[in-house]
Amino acid sequence: MAAALVRPRNNRVIAGVCAGLAQRFGTTPNKVRVIFLLSCLLPGPQFLIYLGLWLFIPTEKTHQQASW
Repeated sequence: MAAALVRPRNNRVIAGVCAGLAQRFGTTPNKVRVIFLLSCLLPGPQFLIYLGLWLFIPTEKTHQQASW
């Protein structure tokens, strides 16, 4: 079972989109970042897709236990 697609709180550079995609697909965040940067050399809406993912992928929740 694959991990849920969320933007992690750790290992972020800008928004955590590449780290979240890497976590979801089982690769390293640096590989996803390099692929994204190389794709920006090609014509297309890569930057707009990144912004859309930033808005629509939820942030990872931290589980804090309340002490009662």
